[in-house]
Amino acid sequence: MDRPRVVLAAVVVLLFGIVVTFVLPFLNYFLLAVLLAYVLWPVQDRLAAYLGGRIAAGVIVLVSTITIVVPTIYLVRMAFGQAQNLVESIRAGRVGFDAMEATLADAFGLQVDIGEAVNAAVNGIGLATFDDVLSIVGTAAHVLLGVGLTIFLLYYFLKDGDRLLDWMEHRMPLRAHVRTELFAEIRRITRAVLMGHVLVALVQGLIAGAGLALFGVPNAAFWTVVMVVLAVLPIIGSFLVWGPAVGWLALTGRPVAAVALLVYGTIVVGVSDDYLRPIVVDRYAHVNPASIMIGVVGGLYVIGFMGIFFGPVVVGALKVAVDIYDAELARTGG
Repeated sequence: MDRPRVVLAAVVVLLFGIVVTFVLPFLNYFLLAVLLAYVLWPVQDRLAAYLGGRIAAGVIVLVSTITIVVPTIYLVRMAFGQAQNLVESIRAGRVGFDAMEATLADAFGLQVDIGEAVNAAVNGIGLATFDDVLSIVGTAAHVLLGVGLTIFLLYYFLKDGDRLLDWMEHRMPLRAHVRTELFAEIRRITRAVLMGHVLVALVQGLIAGAGLALFGVPNAAFWTVVMVVLAVLPIIGSFLVWGPAVGWLALTGRPVAAVALLVYGTIVVGVSDDYLRPIVVDRYAHVNPASIMIGVVGGLYVIGFMGIFFGPVVVGALKVAVDIYDAELARTGG
């Protein structure tokens, strides 16, 4: 046994574990920087030819902060503002459920007090202790620090991303042709899954949100943000919002709007799942929808929000690695 090599390997593993503990508290922001760098890399590659890598990365970070981060913060703030107004309206009694209760009683003979149940749930939302205030302040500080870290990492991922990938590829203890094939396949599946999920979710959420606003569902901006997130889930996606909205319209005495939203959601919103997702994801990545669902749900549970995007990539990368391993065994006769 080569003792110095064993000791060096142990040191590498120990240091790697320590670095992982450093990254874990901000894992979602780290992955967000990776995702943005991947999406913006073609722009970086073109601009670097004219401006140089450093200036190009700085320009992209500045422009993306203005065009992506700031509008996103504004939309999220508006959505939360609408949610807060909804809660305050329910507490103040300005939102009534008499029509819904009457419809349920006439149609199904159900005597339910929806208003009391909703008020009880809403009144349970609040800041009960000083510890809750400190928790919110701490969360806000963590988010601000995380956003700053994302912007910082995005700059260096764009500026030095090609060298970082080259370093990672050549440090893997694999044969050259296996490394090349593995990285090429992972890049392909990452492009298809991430771009497919991001674009399809954004398109589907915005289309569904437009339908809610068109047919008079209140707080449409808030529900649009929710649907953009949920639309990452294949098949069910934004239906988790616009489906109940159809029921809400019907129970509040607006059957025409309910039927119109149902038709709109089934035909127009459904197009993104029926056509866009298979074209972008299935055709180029060859990932089964069940695998995507496992990756999305499992990634969300284990990693957090960014697991929605990276979970399917990990599942797809596992399939690619197994296929390459099987091909290598067949090639070498192992």
